Amino acid sequence: MDSQTSQASQPSPSPQSPHTFQVDLRGLVDLLSHHLYSSPRVYLRELLQNAVDAITARRADEPGAPARVRIHAEGGALRVEDTGVGLTEADVHSLLATIGRSSKRAEGLEEARSDFLGQFGIGLLACFVVAERIRVVSRSARTPGAPPVEWTASDDGSYTVRKLPDAERTEPGTIVHLVARAGAAEWLSPGRVEALARDFGSLLPYDVRVGDEAVTDLPAPWDRPYPGPAARRVALARHCHDLFGFTPLDTIDLSVPLAGIRGVAYVLPSAVSPAQRAGHRVHLKGMLLTERAEQLLPDWAFFVRCVLDTDSLRPTASRESLYEDETLAGVREALGERIRAWLTGLAAGDPERLAAFLSVHHLGVKSLARHDREMLRTMLPWLPFETTDGRLSLEEFAQRHPVVHFTRTVEEYRQVAPIASAQGIGVINGGYTYDSELVQALPSVHPGTVVAELDAETVTAHLDAVDPAEELALSGFLAAARARLDPLGCDVVLRAFHPLSVPALHLDDRDVRHEQARADAEARADDLWAGILGSLRGSAPRARLVLNHLNPLVRRISSLPDPELIGTATESLYGQALLMAQRPLRPADSALLNRAFIGLLEWATHSEDGQA
Repeated sequence: MDSQTSQASQPSPSPQSPHTFQVDLRGLVDLLSHHLYSSPRVYLRELLQNAVDAITARRADEPGAPARVRIHAEGGALRVEDTGVGLTEADVHSLLATIGRSSKRAEGLEEARSDFLGQFGIGLLACFVVAERIRVVSRSARTPGAPPVEWTASDDGSYTVRKLPDAERTEPGTIVHLVARAGAAEWLSPGRVEALARDFGSLLPYDVRVGDEAVTDLPAPWDRPYPGPAARRVALARHCHDLFGFTPLDTIDLSVPLAGIRGVAYVLPSAVSPAQRAGHRVHLKGMLLTERAEQLLPDWAFFVRCVLDTDSLRPTASRESLYEDETLAGVREALGERIRAWLTGLAAGDPERLAAFLSVHHLGVKSLARHDREMLRTMLPWLPFETTDGRLSLEEFAQRHPVVHFTRTVEEYRQVAPIASAQGIGVINGGYTYDSELVQALPSVHPGTVVAELDAETVTAHLDAVDPAEELALSGFLAAARARLDPLGCDVVLRAFHPLSVPALHLDDRDVRHEQARADAEARADDLWAGILGSLRGSAPRARLVLNHLNPLVRRISSLPDPELIGTATESLYGQALLMAQRPLRPADSALLNRAFIGLLEWATHSEDGQA
């Protein structure tokens, strides 16, 4: 038989019947409680969400239908009743018992899903995080002749469905009964249930009550009418204190109608780190979505805390944070514009409040201004900088000095500030966050301004040279001083400068510090790494110890006849100059200071016969 005949005689494969995924409900509940949801508290949000969505669905058909949600907690059990659209027996089998299906997809409501809170169809499943049994009694508003139906489910994955007599539920709507699982009764206690309901549902558009206590509190505080601006400010400050625990410096209205956003930003009364992630409260169609929305505002706006309601932003699957998409990016930019406009308004019309704000949050405004030329131009008269003339704005400093000198580090500023000021050189400390960037951006908003970095060469060039004859007479002294500091990579220079009280000035720059760090690492490394680090040696830039020829102490030291004593005194001047610059000391510097101190003590206590 040939191969073709053999193949033709083979039986054709039989069609395979499809199989259905089997879901371990207990495992899924464990996944929800430990990985999807941050806390069991979300169970009440899910119940509120289902009730509100059911009412919304009914009102799509019956605009005048009642809109009530009633919550009762007692004895480790919870009952939530709504006047929503309700369910038929077919709905119960299709929706409650099928994980991942949403009632908002059913019966032609797909086009209206934007009116609903729920987007992921998890529904009642979240309640198993705190309940061992769920019982649902419902009657459909869409099928008035259908009898009430009861669905009872346990956390082992089993459920029963039965029809009830009409008397069990005469009006459309749904009642959900929960029975607490072991160890979770506290989540169903009356006090906890009321607190959660108020937290999640204070801005919901329907009448929600826990027992007889109203949960909803509408209109939202930022939308209420007030007798005047002062009364509104006081009311919002109280609202901020209740929500966030602080009284704000000011309140910023956040309204983006195109994105369906209304709310407020509260300005923090104390400084915070720019690296600290701000937590904002976001409500989605009235339901609290999260208290920790971090990506809502631009990074520079870390000085405010927001609370707002939106109907356009997308939640993640857990509905506890926002989905990062183009809509959120656009909202973030729009909210940033509102805060920027508030700052501009303060600069134009309320300088006292602006000054109070900047005294606390100048860092945030500097962060914004370095990327926003208009904001830099607006804030120039107000942003404070540390300068040799005191704390001034860049604009005022530039008016005083034809050249705006700045240092890139705080250490460099501390080195040169006293000397530069005495020589009439104005210097800005650019070592603080964003400051050097802003100084360098100054010409872009004030054309013609000259900005220059102040380094050791510039400072030395501004110091008066000593008369050549006098310096020649001191050549022996300078040779002894240079020989002592040469192993430290430091030159000795003689200059005349003010103030007279400063005997010596230690000057270096970043290249010098990099070379010192490389040399120290080379000294500690093994042969292989020492060779590698040695190959990286550059032109060996060196620090400078500038001795003040006008200082009486330096004059006395320069007249000493003993080269060894001159060396010890020079080491002492070197160490004192380092300490005055508040520079971190290397091990070699610490050893030098200790050696110079002991040497001076020995010299001071030395008697004529050479005995201590």
